[in-house]
Amino acid sequence: MRVVVQRSKEASVKVNGEIVGSITKGFVLLVGVTHEDKDEDAAFLAEKIANLRVFEDDNGKMNLSILDKGGEILSVSQFTLYGDCRKGRRPNFMDAAKPEQALNLYDTFNAYLREKGLKVETGEFGAMMDVQLINDGPVTLIIDSK
Repeated sequence: MRVVVQRSKEASVKVNGEIVGSITKGFVLLVGVTHEDKDEDAAFLAEKIANLRVFEDDNGKMNLSILDKGGEILSVSQFTLYGDCRKGRRPNFMDAAKPEQALNLYDTFNAYLREKGLKVETGEFGAMMDVQLINDGPVTLIIDSK
C-alpha cells in the first residue's frame, strides 16, 4: 500500500457536487493499493500514520502526532498512485489492485485508523471526486508499506 499524507488546515471531498466527507485540522490521505497488499500492510500504515510526529509542539518542533493534536483524517482512495509512467506518455495502472481487493483493504485501513480513536471521513470508492484542501506547512509525505 502507498499513502500520500498531506497535513491540512481543512479539507473536503465532493461527489456529484455534494460534500461526502470533510475535516478540520488533520491529514488528507490519498490511499493506493497494489496486488500484493494484505491486511498487515493496512495495519502497518495505520499505525505509522496515527503516530507520525509532524505537528508542532509548544517549541515549534514537529514532535506531536495527529493523536496528540486530536486531528481528523480525510481518506481518499487513489488507484493512480500505482500508475507507472516509465514508458510512453500514458500511465500503466497494471500494478493497482483490482477494485474488489482495493476496496476491502481501503476499508480495513480506515477501520484500523478509527480503532486508534481517530475521526475518519472518506470519499466514495471508485467515484470521480473533487478534493479540496488547505495544506498546512505544506507538509506532504509518501509512505509505502513495502
